Amino acid sequence: MRSLERHRDVGAYALGVLDEAEAFRFEDHLMECPQCAAQVTEFGPTARQMMLYRRATPRTVHPFAGPGPQLLDRLLAEVAVRHRAVRRRVLYAVAASVVVALAAPVLAMAAGGGSGGEDSVRLTATDEKSGVWAQVTTENEAWGSHVELQVKDGAGPRSCRLIAIGADGSEQTVTSWTVPRHDARPNTMQGAAAWHPDEIVAYELRTAAGEHLVTLEAH
Repeated sequence: MRSLERHRDVGAYALGVLDEAEAFRFEDHLMECPQCAAQVTEFGPTARQMMLYRRATPRTVHPFAGPGPQLLDRLLAEVAVRHRAVRRRVLYAVAASVVVALAAPVLAMAAGGGSGGEDSVRLTATDEKSGVWAQVTTENEAWGSHVELQVKDGAGPRSCRLIAIGADGSEQTVTSWTVPRHDARPNTMQGAAAWHPDEIVAYELRTAAGEHLVTLEAH
């Protein structure tokens, strides 16, 4: 029966409402349950949206306040904006692939230059102790930062988190994932932070138990 309850805890874990002891026990379960690990990843966008909503809600607003008449319109408008943004990214990716195919020699000569959009920042680091390699690419958004993480970690299985660190030392969890058993192939995750890129001084990869894996300095 307890195993079934662990499966049902996936939503509560992804939304961050489990207490510390329950979260720790569920992370042990994640290491042995690919189904729950996949569901945690699927809950990621919803959890991040709720986090951003919570940060954007004034403290004077009661957490159980009823939605106003314009809430649905705002939500639908936001979904439409996000769909347009996804379509733009797909078109940009297709255009970029065409440019690469037609101008490979030129790109090879300019390989030392930067990449990504005008507002994007890319950081790369490898930790000598843990052997973990990570690359973080951030894009400035009106609401904060869109973050893409690529990581190579052959020491799984284990649950990990990407933490953004602000100038005042405060922290935000950007995304979380489970490393497969002894699989050092690159793994890519999407995440979000309520801070803008210039408000983040570093990113840290840690295990769910708090073990430091690698630090990427932003400034």
